Amino acid sequence: MIPARSSAGDAASTAERELPIERRHAEDLAISTDRLRKVFGDKIAVRGLTLQVRRGEVFGFLGPNGAGKSTSLKMLLGLVKPTSGSAQLLNRPIGETATRAKVGFLPEHFRFYDWLTAAELLRLHGQLCGVPRDILRRRIPEMLDTVGLTPHRGKQLRHFSKGMLQRIGLAQALINQPEVLFLDEPTSGLDPVGRRLVRDIIRGQRQRGTTVFLNSHLLSEVEVTCDRVAFIRAGEVIEVREMSSFNQERTQLLSRVTNVSRDVLDGLNTWATHIAIEGEQLSMNLRSADFAPRVLRYLVEHGAEVFEFTPRRLSLEDRFMEILGADQGL
Repeated sequence: MIPARSSAGDAASTAERELPIERRHAEDLAISTDRLRKVFGDKIAVRGLTLQVRRGEVFGFLGPNGAGKSTSLKMLLGLVKPTSGSAQLLNRPIGETATRAKVGFLPEHFRFYDWLTAAELLRLHGQLCGVPRDILRRRIPEMLDTVGLTPHRGKQLRHFSKGMLQRIGLAQALINQPEVLFLDEPTSGLDPVGRRLVRDIIRGQRQRGTTVFLNSHLLSEVEVTCDRVAFIRAGEVIEVREMSSFNQERTQLLSRVTNVSRDVLDGLNTWATHIAIEGEQLSMNLRSADFAPRVLRYLVEHGAEVFEFTPRRLSLEDRFMEILGADQGL
């Protein structure tokens, strides 16, 4: 949580959230950056981040280690000053105190005062964000119930497990009912039940109009949670994808074939990309799942012997490797 002195504003309306992107204006953006750059000495941490995040969406921020994700996040939060470029958060320049009151933040590596109890920690962070005391008295038990820690409200944090600390960290990020919620590896240390809880909380925040900016190395979680994702490398956006179209369109085709000429392979470009053959193993990414029957007919009609033919949906992890390279780690 970033300390500030005023409480969060009202959430965006459902009607706003349902507007298509082409009808949105600057006021519909929760986050906007233009060639944001950060240099530490002779090291370029973020080369030139240009990004737009819509109000009310869950946005995934993906990239390999050293891609500039953490530094970008700190600049958006006003914790690190950019070397150049510009950025706005809720249509205000980054770093303004009044805007910070509308932000929730769960960092990847956090240290809380471990002599505090769970309820005391939430009270402290609520006060730092300027939440009125009467509201805070009601909201603290609500947040503890949301993250499943009501039975432990009076327990000191030094006696919490890693998963419990992650849950109380999530609760403190929500205590001011933020308009923008930054989550950096929110499922770290959580078991499958805990990860399901985080997914449910994120979906609940989306329903109330909160913008969720999610950085996670668990791509399977990102895939089922996010509305859009951005792939970044060296602090630059390589690609932004709508997850709805990604899930519908991306299909990988694996087959075992013989008697395939170079001309036949070239002809597959009509329906596929990233076509590769090694021995009898032919792979490609279909532009649409509907093209699979056409590819099979094409191969057979042009003399190929097809022994196996297996379409499968391309996962977000597959796309990550395709864009950023198999040698890149998250």
